[in-house]
Amino acid sequence: MTESFELVDTEDVDSPGDEWEEIDVADTEADRIARRRDREFSEFRKRIKDADQFKVEASVFDDATFAALYKLVQDGYIDAFGGPISTGKEANVYSALGGETAADVLDVDDNPEVAVKVYRINASDFRDMRGYLDGDPRFEGIGHDKKQIVQAWVRKEFANLTRARKAGVRVPEPMAVERNVLVMELLGLDTGRAKRLSEVHVENPETAYEVIREYMRRLYDAGLVHGDLSEYNVILHGEELVVIDLGQAVTVHHPNSREFLERDCHNVAAFFRRQGMDVTDEDLLAFVTDDTSD
Repeated sequence: MTESFELVDTEDVDSPGDEWEEIDVADTEADRIARRRDREFSEFRKRIKDADQFKVEASVFDDATFAALYKLVQDGYIDAFGGPISTGKEANVYSALGGETAADVLDVDDNPEVAVKVYRINASDFRDMRGYLDGDPRFEGIGHDKKQIVQAWVRKEFANLTRARKAGVRVPEPMAVERNVLVMELLGLDTGRAKRLSEVHVENPETAYEVIREYMRRLYDAGLVHGDLSEYNVILHGEELVVIDLGQAVTVHHPNSREFLERDCHNVAAFFRRQGMDVTDEDLLAFVTDDTSD
């Protein structure tokens, strides 16, 4: 691994503070398109459904998911689909060629590669999701409908990524969300699948630790706790360490936020102890929560 890591500069960072955006989990345009089923949508659905890379993923794509992809194509976020990058019990991630809107968001001239994360409506662990949604002021009063829970989760991930970037944390750039589909910046595929911190030899663990603990503090200052941070949710992109998987991140007002933060601190400190560093859970927690720390 490289011996130096770039830390996002906070000079122009607009830290979002403690205000909270409203997150709507009502039916989206994708639901309306799925109900309408016009000829163009039906042709798009058939073309995607018959594509080789999607044939084995039928359980992921209901009609409204096809409609969400269709809407994202119409809006210029996706031009063409690639193959799967990763598959999981809650979501699959696919590579895709971004359209003009995606290029504008990333400020590039050509069609960029993007990541398309598709959450499973029928296979997700709703009880686990509820543990992170309940108590979040952005989701007060959310019901028990499976579709609404997954849609809330996807919008939560989009909002968390947006808030993290505003706080100066290097995370994938979120671009668009439609129903159970999230489009974001694709990282780390220039030389194959992005490597997690757990998969590489860390030549300079001191610098890596300083970057990660600073990102943890910036998240906390922005009112967020990752909730599942470890060496498995940090990837190497060039000379940058990138924090990923913010779907479960909670606000500091969540009743379990302190427990989640202490768990994050333990996981991160334990990893760097295994790299030979003398760090403690308690010191990391104090650094993250005390904005007067050096």
